[in-house]
Amino acid sequence: MLLFISEFMGTAILVLLGTAVVANVNLSASGMKGAGAVQITFGWGLAVMIPAFIFGSTSGAHMNPALTLALALDGSTSWGDVPLYISGQFAGAFLGGALTWLLFKAHLDNESNPEVKFAVFGTRPSIPSPFLNFMSELVGTFILVFAIKGIARVDGIAGGLGNFFVFAIILSIGMSLGGLTGYAINPARDFGPRLVHAIMPIRGKGSSNWKYAWIPFCAPVVGGALAAWVYSIIPWPPAA
Repeated sequence: MLLFISEFMGTAILVLLGTAVVANVNLSASGMKGAGAVQITFGWGLAVMIPAFIFGSTSGAHMNPALTLALALDGSTSWGDVPLYISGQFAGAFLGGALTWLLFKAHLDNESNPEVKFAVFGTRPSIPSPFLNFMSELVGTFILVFAIKGIARVDGIAGGLGNFFVFAIILSIGMSLGGLTGYAINPARDFGPRLVHAIMPIRGKGSSNWKYAWIPFCAPVVGGALAAWVYSIIPWPPAA
């Protein structure tokens, strides 16, 4: 049960802080309107790092089904725990998106552009291309999982210091690949808030773009699994 609670609360904080920074920067009535992509990218990095510090000691703070499945595939996480991880992650992602909707409801209803409203919640490609969009999410998640695995091999990293490295990984992926698809690199992060956009009463909200949703759902799973496999076949020297 503690695994579920940790992943639920951690993912809720992650998605709340992440979607809220998008709302802060993009919604027309926001006091931070126009702060730009740099603030959004840093905001998402911090949104991952903060709950990682809070819940890292209880669940490992996966907060990402793609990471959980990758770690289960390589034996780092028990398959018996996977349902608790993933159910907590999807439920937490929905709650985080719902809290953003509640806090910014007046701003969302005031916003005239339905694309801006949607961008608060879900990801979308800047140029629609199913293959390239899939590859962008796959490669981004591959880097995320492969780098997280690699951090564990770095000598002298205390538990908390590793969370700063995760922040740096998220920041780097966002700065380099974020303009392609919005770098979901996490099925729960996209699906939960997208569902909030679909079912909550948002004035003039437009489409939730479900025809694209399979890419940020499936591609991170493939990328994470591939990263775990590649990492496992490299003949690393024995850990010190």
